[in-house]
Amino acid sequence: MDFYRDPAFLVNTISSWLKEKILDSGRSGGIVGLSGGVDSAVVAALLKRVCGERMLAVMMPCHSAEEDHLDALKVVQAFDLPWIRVDLGRVYDDLLDSLPDEIADDNGIHLSNIKPRLRMTTLYCLGQKKNLLVCGTTNRAEMAMGYFTKHADSGVDVLPLGDLLKGEVNQVAKELGVPPDIIKKPPSAGLWPGQTDEGEMGVSYSEIDRYLATGMASPGNLEVIEGAIERTSHKRVFPPACLIEKGSRVGQG
Repeated sequence: MDFYRDPAFLVNTISSWLKEKILDSGRSGGIVGLSGGVDSAVVAALLKRVCGERMLAVMMPCHSAEEDHLDALKVVQAFDLPWIRVDLGRVYDDLLDSLPDEIADDNGIHLSNIKPRLRMTTLYCLGQKKNLLVCGTTNRAEMAMGYFTKHADSGVDVLPLGDLLKGEVNQVAKELGVPPDIIKKPPSAGLWPGQTDEGEMGVSYSEIDRYLATGMASPGNLEVIEGAIERTSHKRVFPPACLIEKGSRVGQG
């Protein structure tokens, strides 16, 4: 689409920005969760470009599809990434076993969201130990739609893709040399079998991109997009604090 920016320009701009943020933070490099999808592949490739060996890609399966692990390995091989695998399946199962049966047996989104929150905890544990900045993979379209788990995908130090439309992420992926089958893979958070981003949001990424870039969308999609933006506004702000008026102190007797 003609509103997408030049991918080479985006690669250079984000690389410079990442280098600056890592330097300002006093960290030695960056860490990212590698899911097997295009967003995390792009962030991992950018980190390798900026940090060399001073970065870490972390695979964190939690009863995940084997295909995702194999796709993540393709990214590791394509960019020669330093990486580790931390299997969170047993931790997840142990937590469910500790919950009341009526909670653990419900099989709702409240349980699926445990998985990305465990990944956030893992990344911060490793990042603090290894002096690495935690880099998120959420893009502008996901941010706008609120399509991320609060205190999970948003629980990061920096968002290198936070101003990139989904189509721009794909173009940057091509510019960096991400394997084509990773770019073509239907976007999915991998929360349950068969789950896809677009199916869950009820609108395509191309329509979200068009709306964010131009303010235009078909009537049905416009309602879905603007409804999601309004409904998820709490995810994009710091938690509100109860502010007490200054004149309310109890006098000293």
